[in-house]
Amino acid sequence: MKKLKLSCILLCIIVGCHAQFNDTVQHYIRFASSGVINKTNNASSYVLNNNLNFNAQQKHINYNTSFNWIYGAQQKNLTNNDFNATGNVDINKRLHKLYYWGLITFDKSYSLNINYRLQAGAGLAYKIIDSPYLKINISDGFLYEKGNLIDADIGKNVYQTPRNSFRLTYHWTIYKRLQLDGLQFYQPSLLSIKDYIIQSDNTIAVKLNEWLSITGSLVYNVVSQTRRNNLLFTYGLTVEKYF
Repeated sequence: MKKLKLSCILLCIIVGCHAQFNDTVQHYIRFASSGVINKTNNASSYVLNNNLNFNAQQKHINYNTSFNWIYGAQQKNLTNNDFNATGNVDINKRLHKLYYWGLITFDKSYSLNINYRLQAGAGLAYKIIDSPYLKINISDGFLYEKGNLIDADIGKNVYQTPRNSFRLTYHWTIYKRLQLDGLQFYQPSLLSIKDYIIQSDNTIAVKLNEWLSITGSLVYNVVSQTRRNNLLFTYGLTVEKYF
């Protein structure tokens, strides 16, 4: 319950006004807190999903950072303690359909048996559709990955590998009230076809006013080396501010 109270406090701190990116609005901050709590006479479980995102835009460069923490337990036994921190930069995204990207990310995941995983890389991205209401982007590039995980066959595995990273993102706004967002990754190792990562993060948000939304989140992850996957559906609130 302490973690639930912490999520509520963070939610209140970030509440602010809402706008859209323009010539003067160059920064965006968003906090989403969602979860599922189930309690009966003789059983209890909960999952909390917290995400903080900050974006800064300039004429030639866009910066984006995000922090995600999923924590869950069932019958007082830990099921999730998964943390992800990501920073990425897009070059000439506002000026051209084809642009460059760079990425660095750090993961720890109890549910996926990842002690730590560090990725860094770069590539090209292309804006398939770029309208005020619908945006669809694809990107591809190469990553260097270093990790420490529990391999399904050999146990603890400290490793390094290059990966190809394909990404699909979309953002769809319907009647200014309903928003659909998605981020999909497929990352196979260049050394083994059996070594791959799948990440899928999708949200649907119904705006209550300019800064507050009711949000549902569907997250799916697969790590082939650990033979682990997780599927989480949570719902909660999102606040956002442009400045």
